[in-house]
Amino acid sequence: MGEIIDPNELSTADGVFLVKLARKAIEAYLRRGEVTKPPPNTPEKLFRLGMSFVTILEYPSNELRGCIGYTQAFEPLIKNVINAAIAAATQDPRFPPMSIEELGRVIIEVSVLSEPKEVNRKGIELVKEVTMGRDGLIADYGIYKGLLLPEVPIDYCWDEETFLSETCLKAGLEPDCWLSNKVRIFKYYTKTFRELEPKGKIIERNLKEEYRRKCRT
Repeated sequence: MGEIIDPNELSTADGVFLVKLARKAIEAYLRRGEVTKPPPNTPEKLFRLGMSFVTILEYPSNELRGCIGYTQAFEPLIKNVINAAIAAATQDPRFPPMSIEELGRVIIEVSVLSEPKEVNRKGIELVKEVTMGRDGLIADYGIYKGLLLPEVPIDYCWDEETFLSETCLKAGLEPDCWLSNKVRIFKYYTKTFRELEPKGKIIERNLKEEYRRKCRT
């Protein structure tokens, strides 16, 4: 196994590159059934192992249209983004596969994940370990596993306890599962890059500031 890239190593330019590539990968697959290869101008660091989620949102409503990703670094980040993009467009079980006509009506978001770290605190003390707008969460118990990205609680202005409970529900567990010593809770952070409109300007999201502005004022 090679070295895993940390999200903090990515520049805004790297994020722009990944979002544009995710869109190209979706288009190539929907038009021709073709899996895009990393382009010749790919920055070298993007060939290191990495984990990503690609989210597709309807524009301008921001309604979810697909989201798929990976929490294990088993391939180069650049290939991981390509595969996640195609999967988000065609394999999310919550939605039918996208059509090529839809591509001009959605925006693409790429989140690059850090390695998840298990939280050692248990019970109600877990709340103190969660930083809204920074942390994503994973609940893990036997065959049950659920993940929520750090941008999700911004959409609903959840507090820390609600975020933990919703992660339990995503795993198919009871909402208070995080209080159990048998359930493992992991946290991670991301760098997240998003189109402002279809094929439009791409920005790096400041999730902590978004949460503060939307949910704490």
